[in-house]
Amino acid sequence: MDQAPGSPQGPGEQAPQPAPSLPTCYRHPDRETGVRCTRCERPICPECMISASVGFQCPECVRDGSGTGHAPTATLPRTIAGGTIAADPRLFTKILIVINLAVFLAVQMNNSLLNSLVLIGQWPPAPWMPTEGVAEGEWYRLVTSMFTHEEIWHIAFNMLSLWWLGGPLEAALGRVRYLALYLVSGLAGSALTYLLASPSEGSLGASGAIFGLFGATAVLMRRLNYDMRPVLALLAINLIFTFTWSGIAWEAHIGGLVAGVVVGYAMVHAPRERRALVQYGTCGLVLVAVIALTLLRTFQLT
Repeated sequence: MDQAPGSPQGPGEQAPQPAPSLPTCYRHPDRETGVRCTRCERPICPECMISASVGFQCPECVRDGSGTGHAPTATLPRTIAGGTIAADPRLFTKILIVINLAVFLAVQMNNSLLNSLVLIGQWPPAPWMPTEGVAEGEWYRLVTSMFTHEEIWHIAFNMLSLWWLGGPLEAALGRVRYLALYLVSGLAGSALTYLLASPSEGSLGASGAIFGLFGATAVLMRRLNYDMRPVLALLAINLIFTFTWSGIAWEAHIGGLVAGVVVGYAMVHAPRERRALVQYGTCGLVLVAVIALTLLRTFQLT
């Protein structure tokens, strides 16, 4: 006969033992997990798992190379976005800074060169000048305008921002994905400027790409559960300058920021089983939007 609930056990019978509980993720105490980091052996949940050549590792071990300070027990893993960890995590950032500085010096030695590199119109802006550049088929200006600066304060601000934001992003995403983010964000800023700005108003500078890095940094910090207040405060200050300081192409800032958020989200949230498809597919879709906006504006101006 079945025993009533709560009644004493019969002779020889043992009370059922509760199933042992799993450890909880060290970053998310409310989540049980059976997986541990292969380096520091702390329990990690699926959100914190970063694929390594052997098993999974936690974000801290990926970031500093060892986690607890002990010798690594596994070969170096890929980044949170699936990129390869490089010996110099700032190499592409340095190259981009050198390119910007080289173009700036070339312009200082020959200021007339600027008019062949800016996005649209004449530099300095001249309302009486006819439309020139992209509308006449010089699409390369969408790229060259990303590397042109005239004032020393302009390039100084952009290069400092590129160094502060670009280095950590390059380390987190990997070189190829970081370069894709930079270029796509810059092109999105150029396209929105071309669409909305006056056809006789020149536009130049890496600001679209820099704002793309701002957007991707915010997404990455949210993904890693870092304190987002510093980057959000810095972004807010830059947006205030964008809309209150005369002579700033706000279109480039907003276009780059939106593209940076979209591409950055795809980079750090893409599922591992089809990571590359989602990441580069998103970059491709943003580029399609850039082409569509450029064609639309060219049709309006010709």
